Amino acid sequence: MIRIKARAPTARGAVLPTVWGAVAVGYKFGCPLAQQDGLGARIATSAVFFAVGTGLILHVRRTLLRELRLARRAARAAQNVVLRPLPPRLDGLNVAAAQLSADRGASVGGDLYEAVATEHGVRVVMGDVRGHGLAALGTVAALLGSFREAAHDEPELGRVLGRLDRALARHLRERARAEHPASGASDPDNPVAEEFVTVLLLEIGRDGELRVLNCGHPWPYLLRGARVDPLTRAEPLPPLGPFPLPAELQARPCGRLLPGESLVLFTDGAEDARDGRGRFFSLPRTLREAVRDHPVSPQTVLRTLFTALLHHTGGRPTDDVAVLVLRNDRRVPAAGPAKPPLFEGEPAAWPASQ
Repeated sequence: MIRIKARAPTARGAVLPTVWGAVAVGYKFGCPLAQQDGLGARIATSAVFFAVGTGLILHVRRTLLRELRLARRAARAAQNVVLRPLPPRLDGLNVAAAQLSADRGASVGGDLYEAVATEHGVRVVMGDVRGHGLAALGTVAALLGSFREAAHDEPELGRVLGRLDRALARHLRERARAEHPASGASDPDNPVAEEFVTVLLLEIGRDGELRVLNCGHPWPYLLRGARVDPLTRAEPLPPLGPFPLPAELQARPCGRLLPGESLVLFTDGAEDARDGRGRFFSLPRTLREAVRDHPVSPQTVLRTLFTALLHHTGGRPTDDVAVLVLRNDRRVPAAGPAKPPLFEGEPAAWPASQ
């Protein structure tokens, strides 16, 4: 669990309040003017105490602002460690990702994403923890830490999902013992027992082959030219947490990501965002507008999407939003020169596989 502790007051920080207090006490008991009952003396006494109070308020305000800056700096550092920035290119894929927290002033939330290049292909996780803001950061850290190891260690995508499920269960048990030591996670009324996480696991092979496991998460959108279509409409598995995973987990083949095509992964905060009239944000329409004229980079898609989302919600989304865009920029292998026929009837060009 990540904790941000406030610093204990130092001797230097207590000097100014002590000085102001000494001024007020010294004036009250040591100044002859403060002993008088006339109108002028009362006005002077009020002015002195007003100045002392104003000084103390300004000092407290400056101290709180300094602590707030330190807390935000710590939050940004935690985000860079837990939800670290993705590289712009990953094994021939152009990558762009960003998150928008629903908590005002926070830079972290309950959404998670990661992409790593492994010997099994590029593996991607996108998830959404129940709740948002700093309270969900511990669960995000547990899942991402497990994924970063399992993505390299496990040859099958189903075993990666199993590692995530066990990491979540272990984290929730430890959190329940820390928050409710008398009851633990076995208590059905424990709030931790109601936690769940939606997770999408994606594997992109060297030939662009897509294999997916989905636990209650929205399906990605496939950008193919000016077309925007869901990757698949299959029924996902239940979210991680409340229900056990099936004994046999087989990743679902979802075709190929061809050169020039893009995938847009997102959390449900994008499609559930509403405007002042209660209308939902249309993510497919925004994506179609982004790629209407010509193919665009993942960075442009991301910028267009978040600009439209903030405009739709008036700059105040009610849920965390995370978006990750992957475009296949791998080059198609060029065909080699045609081989001259060695004998009559032999083809001049051989298949690429030979």
